[in-house]
Amino acid sequence: MLAIGLVFIVLLVVGAPVAFAIGLSGFVFFATSDIMPMSIGVQKIATVSQSFPLLAVPFFVLAGHLMNESGITDRLFKFSHIAVAWMAGGLAQVSIILSTLMGGVSGSAVADAAMEARVLGPQMISQGYSKGYSAAVIALSSLITATIPPSIGLILYGYVGQVSIGRLFLAGIVPGILMMLFLMTTAWLVARKRSYRVEGSAKPTAAALGTATWQAKWALLFPVLLIVSIRGGLFTPSEVGAFAVVYAVLVGTLAHRELTLEKMGRAFGHAISDIGLIMLIILMSGMIGFAIIFLQVPQSIAGAMLQGLTNPVAIVAVILVSLFVAGLFVESTILVLLLTPIFVPIVQKVGVDPVHFGILMMTIVTLGSMTPPVGVAMYTVCSLLDCRIEDYVRESVPFLAAILVLVLTLLFFPSIVLWLPNLAFG
Repeated sequence: MLAIGLVFIVLLVVGAPVAFAIGLSGFVFFATSDIMPMSIGVQKIATVSQSFPLLAVPFFVLAGHLMNESGITDRLFKFSHIAVAWMAGGLAQVSIILSTLMGGVSGSAVADAAMEARVLGPQMISQGYSKGYSAAVIALSSLITATIPPSIGLILYGYVGQVSIGRLFLAGIVPGILMMLFLMTTAWLVARKRSYRVEGSAKPTAAALGTATWQAKWALLFPVLLIVSIRGGLFTPSEVGAFAVVYAVLVGTLAHRELTLEKMGRAFGHAISDIGLIMLIILMSGMIGFAIIFLQVPQSIAGAMLQGLTNPVAIVAVILVSLFVAGLFVESTILVLLLTPIFVPIVQKVGVDPVHFGILMMTIVTLGSMTPPVGVAMYTVCSLLDCRIEDYVRESVPFLAAILVLVLTLLFFPSIVLWLPNLAFG
């Protein structure tokens, strides 16, 4: 197992694509094994692709791009602007609200951060917000998409860890809303201290807010339909992904009348690129995932981590710290695919609900996309806003502190995460 890890790290250091780094690391195991023939490794790559639950990933990715091209994003932006732009740090509040709403559309933190950096970033800077503050708000608010359904990360976690995706979707709603409130409070406190001016002169009227809500009704209705259809047994999580694609096309063509053939083609092009990237990583993880299980890595790590620790909260806290450190260097999708088979058996052994752990894990590993040294969302936003990394890091400290406080709250009070799925599924 040490050889596999060394090969993986070396390949990442020299700049090899992540999918190839994973694939070659798994290849090393089969090439050096006296027991396992190489043909088994090839079979494991093919086996990973033969998964019905995994169909949810390409469907939701495509649905997100179709919704972005169908005018849904513009309507969500208008709704968010009218609802909260009057507050201190108004555009920062708009960014956080928009991330919460877009989480139910894109399912991708990086996609959400890139979109908001293009739409909101220039406006925030022109209104006197510092580049570091603007970049920090946009990047860290995109973390909400890690829990708000349909989170791509939760789908992968449920698939790899054999955890109910329906329960994970429901479990992510309350933490996602709490994260929105924690970040909005932090943005408000910082904006008040710096006297960032209020963007609107008064609170919105009921008529203006009602009009904006009505215009964004199809986007606001989508997460509700998603949850109700899964809970009602109408669709499985994979089937609801297909429903999301149909829903996006119908809304874009019949309701909004903005989804032209040209825009649809562009959405398919972006989706194919994203799906190819994600699926190649998933396929290559088949070999190394089998190696991890075959070498009994979960049992070894469990023995080491459980030694001297008996409190389930302490064990999960240690795991989360290790995940946070790993997330600083490795992209969240890879961590979910490689570490879920290791940690889920451990938390189950100590009596922790894997749904509860999944929400905590996805929050922590996705946070790595917003932090140095290899945060994809961080670099995306900073490059689009021409913001120095040092300024971003300094301004992100209060928002990181708010997120860590929330994670600790969810860790010590699991009922916050589990009450909604328990209420719906029993």
